[in-house]
Amino acid sequence: MLRFYSFLTGLLLLAPGLRAQAQSPEATRLAPDDAALLCSQAHTRTALRGPATTVTHRRKMDRYDVKYYKLDIALENNSRNVGGNVRMLARTLAQPLDSVAFELYPTFTIDSVVVNGRRASGIRRAASDVTVALPQVVPGNTLFNTLVYYRGTAPNGNSAAIGNALNTQLQSTYGVNVTWSLSEPFSAHEWWPCKQVLTDKADSLDVWVTTSNINKVGSNGVLERVTALPTGKSRYEWKHRSKPIAYYLVSVAVAPYLEYVNYANPVGGPRIPIVNYVYNQAALNVFRAEIDRTPGFVENFSSLVGLYPFASEKYGHSMAPIGGGMEHQTMTTQDGFSFTLTAHELFHQWFGDNVTCASWEDIWLNEGFASYGEYLSLQRFSTEANARSWMNSAQATARQQPGGSIKVADTTNVGRIFSSRLSYKKGGAVIHMLRYLLNDDVKFFRALRTYQSTYSGSTARTIDLQRIFEAEAGRPLQYFFDQWYAGQGYPSFNVRWNQVGQSLYLSTTENVSMASATPFFDTEVNYTIRFSDGTEQVSRLRQGQPVSSFSVPVSKVVSSVDVDVEGWLLKGQGTTVRDNTLVLATAAARAARLSVYPNPCRETLRLPDLTTRATAEVTDATGRVLLRQTVDPQHAQLDTRTLAAGLYHLRLTSSAGNVSVARFVRE
Repeated sequence: MLRFYSFLTGLLLLAPGLRAQAQSPEATRLAPDDAALLCSQAHTRTALRGPATTVTHRRKMDRYDVKYYKLDIALENNSRNVGGNVRMLARTLAQPLDSVAFELYPTFTIDSVVVNGRRASGIRRAASDVTVALPQVVPGNTLFNTLVYYRGTAPNGNSAAIGNALNTQLQSTYGVNVTWSLSEPFSAHEWWPCKQVLTDKADSLDVWVTTSNINKVGSNGVLERVTALPTGKSRYEWKHRSKPIAYYLVSVAVAPYLEYVNYANPVGGPRIPIVNYVYNQAALNVFRAEIDRTPGFVENFSSLVGLYPFASEKYGHSMAPIGGGMEHQTMTTQDGFSFTLTAHELFHQWFGDNVTCASWEDIWLNEGFASYGEYLSLQRFSTEANARSWMNSAQATARQQPGGSIKVADTTNVGRIFSSRLSYKKGGAVIHMLRYLLNDDVKFFRALRTYQSTYSGSTARTIDLQRIFEAEAGRPLQYFFDQWYAGQGYPSFNVRWNQVGQSLYLSTTENVSMASATPFFDTEVNYTIRFSDGTEQVSRLRQGQPVSSFSVPVSKVVSSVDVDVEGWLLKGQGTTVRDNTLVLATAAARAARLSVYPNPCRETLRLPDLTTRATAEVTDATGRVLLRQTVDPQHAQLDTRTLAAGLYHLRLTSSAGNVSVARFVRE
């Protein structure tokens, strides 16, 4: 959803934060942690209620599938008055339909409802729930048209997530009055009649807005035409056909805008216009350099996760004084431009717009990925240090409290849905750990492209993403999602080490911040082993139990050992100390030797001494886990066909915790 951006502090108020940015863009545009803070505060401050509809009314709306919306309304840049009509084309499901249900804020007057060309006589309203008796029953699996004529003034009680779903305000810095919409998560009905159900995207959309000639109107899709009307009015006719659209992404923005267009040229795609409606020339002078980053961002994201989903239409921005940005489909609403704000809102076009979370429970699929888009853009267009600083800050934010799950238990709580700490920052950190888990950027970005292509124009749940990553990993990942999606907290690692001859002994004790919720995190950990001659090696070892012991072959004198130097893991502050007694404890518990044959092997390595079911892990000389299989006495063998030729270490761990080891060569 929207991000409220501020440099260093979440206490700055909306426009002043961006004024500071405009005065010193170089100081703020690469700020490592300037996302989501004010967003979270604004949500908590202004979210006065949850979803407007009732369960019963939701069931009525679930009896049809929306195919198309057409908004034909009148708006001005200095008023919340709305008047006109909305057409909904829908298809009934299996059962015949004797009434049509939708949502509209109760202060609006409904002049009439026409269904399939016949005026409906019975309109029943209960708060925002509207039920219209049909003049004639619509059979199952049949298209029908509903035309709602309405008028009124959008509410001004800060009842939407960030204030008002339709708002008007003078942007004081540039002296421009703007009217704009922002409907996420539950407030589209505060300015137009609609069905607010995430899983029922409209296949297509038209937005026609009549306004005074001085204004321009930004909206979704392509501006087909501007039709001159009598009395100094014009009608802006926007048409969106490239992908289905969720109700909360339908948008309008009305002001005497200046239009500024630049273009992206993604590899393998068409030239994409980026249509920017900015306040005026003064605003363009301030923000042009940042706006001009957008084409590069589009091209980079397209290369990583697939072509910009709406490439046949456009991308763009409509400026409005909202204190941040909102990722309206094909035309984001923003009140200013900074590096991370622009990257975040743009990446939403893939994660949130093209593929939308199917439930607010899974909002991290929108916000976590949009936040990770900031990181990816810093990696590509800034410096690795700035990208690393961003991730460090995201992880620090996630650790501000010991617990908290990115899975949203209460989907009526707007403040919790849009928690900066959990949905945004922890979400981004968990995506980074999925990248680490695969340990292969080809697989990671292929998984993201598969997710985009599989659920394009539709909705997805966390389990859908999990299955795609499992296919790339070649193994179940339920443990990972139990820990990091449904679980709470984070681990810390306390390491003792000692070197004896050409063996480095490690003993790592894992502590967790929220033991009552998630008592253990099963994860691989990178150990950076530094030698006295200034060289180093990295061993990737699995923390498969609260206390894990390892023996790593080394050929030089070890001077120090560090954990997760590159910052892949969301973890607490641990310790690393040398313990000269460790070799004794390790020697006492040294793993039993295991017989294997044939050695060297080709496709299969047999385990004749296996007497119980066990987990087999194969590592290379650096300790990197290359293969993990479950073996049992009935099939006492290991499939090694995925391994390259070379020397490997085999470690078998039984369910009782007994360990046996062997070395083998793969030909």
